[in-house]
Amino acid sequence: MDQAELDRWHMSRALALAARGQGYVEPNPMVGCVIARGAEIIGEGWHRRYGGDHAEVEALAIAGAGARAATVYVTLEPCCHFGKTPPCSRALIRAGVARVVAAMTDPFSAVAGRGLAELQAAGIAVETGVLEAEAAELNAPYLKLLRTGRPWVIAKWAMTLDGKLATRAGASRWISCDESRGIVHQLRGRVDAIIVGRRTADLDDPLLTARPPGPRTPLRVVLDSWGALRSESRLVASARETPVLVAVRPECNPAEQSRLRAAGCEVFVCPGESPADRFAALLAELGRRRLTNVLVEGGAEVFGMMLDSGQVDEVHAFVAPKLFGGRTAPSPIGGWGIERPEKALTLRGLTQRVVGCDLYISGRIGSPEPHGGALPCQTAERGRAGEHTQTGENTRAVQHSPAGQSPGAQEVA
Repeated sequence: MDQAELDRWHMSRALALAARGQGYVEPNPMVGCVIARGAEIIGEGWHRRYGGDHAEVEALAIAGAGARAATVYVTLEPCCHFGKTPPCSRALIRAGVARVVAAMTDPFSAVAGRGLAELQAAGIAVETGVLEAEAAELNAPYLKLLRTGRPWVIAKWAMTLDGKLATRAGASRWISCDESRGIVHQLRGRVDAIIVGRRTADLDDPLLTARPPGPRTPLRVVLDSWGALRSESRLVASARETPVLVAVRPECNPAEQSRLRAAGCEVFVCPGESPADRFAALLAELGRRRLTNVLVEGGAEVFGMMLDSGQVDEVHAFVAPKLFGGRTAPSPIGGWGIERPEKALTLRGLTQRVVGCDLYISGRIGSPEPHGGALPCQTAERGRAGEHTQTGENTRAVQHSPAGQSPGAQEVA
C-alpha cells in the first residue's frame, strides 16, 4: 500500500468515527481523528457531544507518548481558538506530531485555514484534500448553516405503491410498516425540529416526538397561516412539556395568536408575500437559533411549495406494497411541479433497501455543498465552531431542537 492509499484508508476510518457524532454534536460539525504510524493505529476518537472533547484531544489521550512523530488524520481542520475547550492545534503541537492530514479546511471564520497555518508554523507537515468530497458530504448540514444561515431540510413521506399519501377520505394510518416507522423515529431523534402543515396536524393529531427518545428533543413546528391549530390537539396540549412553534402569516388574527401563546405555544410571525417566502423566513429564524437539521413531514402542498422553491436538501421516502386508488386521494407532492421529464429533480447519493415489507429510498437533492475557504454567511459565532458564544436562549433552542396547508395528510404520529 503506497502513502496515498494509506492516507485514504486512515481517513476513511476517521470519517466513520466522525459519523458516530450525528445528532449529538450539532450545531458543531461531526469530526473524527486517527493517529497512526504507518498502517498501525495508535489512537482514535471522535467529537461525541456538543461541548465535549474534540476528536483530536480524544485520540491524543489514547495515543499518549506514542503520538510523537506520528501522523494525525482528521476529517476537518483542527480548531485554533478557545471555545468550550482549548485549541486542538496547540494540543497537536505539544504532542509533537510530525504530520497532520486534514480532509478539508474548516470554513468557519474563526478557523478558515488558521489552524493549519499554526501547525505549519510549528514545523508540522500539513496536507489537505484526502477524501475531501466525502468529508463535505458528511458535514453538509453544518456547511449549509454557515453558508446560508438556514438549516438542512429533510423531507419525509410514506406512500402506497400507486403514489398515495392517504385515502380519498384523508385516512393514512398506517401506510408504512412498523420497521419503517421505527426508522422515522430515529430520524426524529437526531434532528432539531419537525415541521408539518396545519391540515396534517388536524387530521392526524400527531405528537411529533421520537419514540424512544433520541439524542435530541426536536422543536415541533406547525405551518398555520391563520393560527387555527385546535386548542385540544395533542400538540397544543403538550406544548408546555415539549416546545411547539406555530408559524403564522402577518395577517393572522391577534386573538388566535394570544390563544396559542396562552396554551404554551410560541407563535412566530413569518414575513413574506407568498408561502415560499414565509417558509424561507421561518428557516432563517430556525437558522438564527442554530438549528442544523429540520425534518418536514407533510403534507402534499407543503412539499410542493418546498420543491417548487428549491428548499429541500434531502428526501426519505417509504413505499408500501399497497394500493389506495382514488383520483382525489393525495399524492406526496403538490405545487406546480415540472412540465418536462428532463427537468425532474434527481437524487444523488441514492440508497435503497427493503425495510420490513416497504421499500425505503433516500438521497440528496442538488449539487454538493461548496467547501474549501471561508463561507460568506455566518450568522452567529460558534465554537469549533464558536461554542463559547452560544447564549442560554440559543442553547435551549438547540437542545429542544429547535405557512401552508395540504389537501391530505400523510401518516404522522
